Amino acid sequence: MKTRQSGHTGHFNPPVFYTATGALALLVAYATIFSNDASARFKALQSAIVTNMSWYYVLVVAIILISVVVIAISRFGEIKLGPEHAEPEYSYGSWFAMLFSAGMGIGLLFFGVAEPVMHYLNPPVGETGTVEAARQAMILTFFHWGLHAWAIYAIVALILAYFSYRHKLPLTLRSALYPIIGERIYGPIGDAVDVFAIVSTVCGVATTLGYGVLQINSGLNHLFHVPIGEGVQVILIIATTILATISVATGLDSGIKRLSQLNIGLAGLLMLMVLLLGSTVYLLQAFVQNIGSYLSVMVSKTFNLYAYNPTDWLGGWTILYWGWWMSWSPFVGLFVARISRGRTIREFTIGAMLMPAGMTLLWMTFFGNSAIDMILNEGMTALGEAVSKDQSLALFHFLEQFQLPSLFSYVAVIMVVIFFVTSANSGALVVNMLASHGRDDTPLWQKVFWCALIGIVAITLLLVGGLASLQTAVIASALPFSAILLIAIYGLVSALRTDTAKRDALTAPVAPITARNPVPWQRRLRNLVHLPSLDEVKEYIRDVGEPALREFAQELEQNGLATEVSRGKNSDVYLKVFQGDEVDFLYGIHPKAHLKPSALTPEHMDLEAQKLDDTTDDGSDDKYFRTEVHLHEGGQDYDVMGWTKDQLLTDILAHYERHLQFLHTLR
Repeated sequence: MKTRQSGHTGHFNPPVFYTATGALALLVAYATIFSNDASARFKALQSAIVTNMSWYYVLVVAIILISVVVIAISRFGEIKLGPEHAEPEYSYGSWFAMLFSAGMGIGLLFFGVAEPVMHYLNPPVGETGTVEAARQAMILTFFHWGLHAWAIYAIVALILAYFSYRHKLPLTLRSALYPIIGERIYGPIGDAVDVFAIVSTVCGVATTLGYGVLQINSGLNHLFHVPIGEGVQVILIIATTILATISVATGLDSGIKRLSQLNIGLAGLLMLMVLLLGSTVYLLQAFVQNIGSYLSVMVSKTFNLYAYNPTDWLGGWTILYWGWWMSWSPFVGLFVARISRGRTIREFTIGAMLMPAGMTLLWMTFFGNSAIDMILNEGMTALGEAVSKDQSLALFHFLEQFQLPSLFSYVAVIMVVIFFVTSANSGALVVNMLASHGRDDTPLWQKVFWCALIGIVAITLLLVGGLASLQTAVIASALPFSAILLIAIYGLVSALRTDTAKRDALTAPVAPITARNPVPWQRRLRNLVHLPSLDEVKEYIRDVGEPALREFAQELEQNGLATEVSRGKNSDVYLKVFQGDEVDFLYGIHPKAHLKPSALTPEHMDLEAQKLDDTTDDGSDDKYFRTEVHLHEGGQDYDVMGWTKDQLLTDILAHYERHLQFLHTLR
């Protein structure tokens, strides 16, 4: 696949920024001024979707789940999200914490008790209040919050990360359409896609802030008798927005990462308290059985539309969830892609789908099974009545049944607040990138602007009662986006097939060529044990590497091929051979800093020691340089320092021959 940079060098994309801001203003104004009409129209739209398109939503989500699994277990799983030499930016712990917090952390606090109890009290089929109803309640909860939900997030993140990091396209939603429309993603079509993603993200995060603040207000009222009212809720949204702005301003590493790590720690602590102070053995047994029951009915549940036993339950739960996950996937997917560079597709899929899903299902078991057991076996019917009356208080009524209820509730309120802050600052980060050509190194005012706008939208709609209308509109937006997503999945698979063919061609056997001036073995040995400085590497590239590339280019031009030899900022030199409409050939020689073997001590082998500066030689006794080969796919991790020009030409020819073999396989 041929790609190019967008050519944008600024931090600001005016067509996307102004159009998205205007669209949000009009949408909020409509939901505010004509709230009754907006509510009626959006509800009618949702009803029409549920009645006529539920089969389509179910089919789309099934295709997404199957696609993610097949891509992960196939040879495609070996491909990196980035150049071959790329390394992950974040540790597993930090990465998972941010995945979990951005994906659905707040939803667990709101629905962890409420949804299992509601399914138990009002099952889609069968009698209420029975053991079978309890078992089915947990299966349905697992179904809604398990692999299907995370597969939707994972496929969007995978598409964006692959095309951005592997093919150097902007890290915005428009890049998902590159295999379909090519360079036109840089025009009005691409701008429209990014505007759609911004509007969906801002409305989704603002709606969540608006509804979520109700739970914070309920929790504060439950603990401290803080009055429930719009004034308090507006103050809470303002406070959340200010905290989110501070977090975004401090950056991804200092803000979102640390808040996510704190929240995952609090979540683990709260789960552990419920496990140890509750029915420990029962909960562990229930978790294992729930997993087995969930996996055993996954296929039937995935495709179950209750066609032979029609019920309104499907539209109120499953279709609503599928639409909600898809409407949020541009936001969550882009954020997950932003933090996943350098991981293989298989590693990414396991981390972005299986790990968060496992944590989610564990949470649902500990909280949901405990609540159902209290109602079913311990006679706490009041808990069920309280959940049915007010879902926002479900968690706090549940925690009252344990020892130290106040401590539990304090931890829960803190978690709700932090989850809301992480949702707000993650949303602001994503929207800022969508409006800035996929860059996050933007001026502070842009980040503050989007944080403030999300807060203003949430407050406005909360005060005029437009949140419900906007939530329905956001969910309905999943319908057109699902069509875009199916096309993008097709484009991703096509690109992965091309990438795999290229990887195969790189290992294909080529005819051996003997250098005219073989190097004596003593000199080869000296090259192996000598650890050169940056100046020595630059001298080699200047005196041997660049002349070899130019001689190769001259020979190709004599055979009618267009070439280009260029130098980089760090004395690196590249040969590019233009192949017309096919994939161009690229061969580069690049200085690369490494730690000397004597410096490979535990105190040096931390993350900072691995981020060595390739551009300067600071005179450190612990660092040396290699002259490494880079292809279009990235660094090849071998050193050509000390090779003769003939040996270097032999290596270039071998790679070029493999590249031609790759092009042959595509024809």
